[in-house]
Amino acid sequence: MLSALIIGAIALSVAIGYKTKFNTGFFAIVFAYLIGCFAMGMKTKAVIAGWPVSTMFVIFSVSLFYNFALVNGTLEKTARYLLYACRRFPGLLPFALYLASAGIAALGAGFFTVMAFMAPITILICKEAKMDQLTGAVAINCGALSGANFMTSGSGIIFRGLMEENGLGDTAFSYTAVIFAGSVLFSLLLIAAFRYIPKSNRTIGKGVTFEKPEAFTDKQRINLYLMIAMIIVVLIFPILHIVMPNAEVITFINSKMDVGLVAVLFSVIAMFFGLAPQKDVIAKVPWNTIIMICGVGMLINVAIEAGTIDLLAAWAGSSLPTWIVPIAFSIIGAIMSFFSSTLGVVCPALFPLVPTLAGTTGINPLILFACIVIGAQSSAISPFSSGGSLVLGSCSTEEERNEMFPKLLFVAVPVSVLSSVVFNLILSFVL
Repeated sequence: MLSALIIGAIALSVAIGYKTKFNTGFFAIVFAYLIGCFAMGMKTKAVIAGWPVSTMFVIFSVSLFYNFALVNGTLEKTARYLLYACRRFPGLLPFALYLASAGIAALGAGFFTVMAFMAPITILICKEAKMDQLTGAVAINCGALSGANFMTSGSGIIFRGLMEENGLGDTAFSYTAVIFAGSVLFSLLLIAAFRYIPKSNRTIGKGVTFEKPEAFTDKQRINLYLMIAMIIVVLIFPILHIVMPNAEVITFINSKMDVGLVAVLFSVIAMFFGLAPQKDVIAKVPWNTIIMICGVGMLINVAIEAGTIDLLAAWAGSSLPTWIVPIAFSIIGAIMSFFSSTLGVVCPALFPLVPTLAGTTGINPLILFACIVIGAQSSAISPFSSGGSLVLGSCSTEEERNEMFPKLLFVAVPVSVLSSVVFNLILSFVL
């Protein structure tokens, strides 16, 4: 009864927010308070503690840094140069954006880092190339996710660790390699669908003059150097840690690396260089997006405290026919990831169930792991999840955010989730 109430509250928050155009986060906070404190007996401090401070800080700090480049025109000019580089094959632009995002992510950059860097540039590129912004958003989101699934990258390492903790150490690396390959194949198929099916994308690049942009100004050049330096700083130590895992200095520095804190450091440097007015930079921080993500995060935390997540997983394992179990886990992963983190919530909650479930049903554990990851990542483009929130945060105006929100929620998410269900169904017969 309580779990049904929470699920209903989540759905109602989204519905009221969409209908009234008020921030969904406010309604989610109200429901978190009423259900958590009065229906569950939680302390008020426990409900407030559900506010995802880490997520809020990352979105705030990274957007703050890139707002300098947005205000002074560095991002726009960078986008024009990338567009100019693709002048010979404008129709393949979504795949170029995917490869760029996947490459950076596979090198060790976190999902937030890749999305924070690529999203603002992608939005501008889409405008210049007359390409649907949703297609560009899906491309970089898929790239950041599948690239991070590489065996030595952030998500891949977490997957391996969770598998090893659950007694699958001997096969963890090979399982992760298959998950990485599967996520790449799924991403390319999904991007192809978004690229070639909508009529709006059939004229990408047509009528566009691919002129070489003017040279960067001094401030823009400094800003570009800072952007490159930030990426290098965030990337270099995770890579060195993989290459030299026993080097104490590298291990220590790597443990202190955080994209949010690094972004604030570089923001301060940008301030001293006078790259853009502080007032304009702070004004462009996507506060509406932050409130929405964090407000819903509080309600999700109440759901976790109520055992709603565990109840869904247990029900799938005990009440469904064997052949449906992988698809059920794919859908459950997608539902959970719609509001929360794949790495922070979905995988830690569902991965421990796999060995036991595989033993009782005879299903290959690899199938369940792959379905959970691909299913969960299929809804990461949700405006309430990490990927979608960063896309919204990269829109330059409130009008663009209002236009992008329903596209993410009612087009990207359903298409991605349904595609993942079909893909995982085929995958379950192949593996």
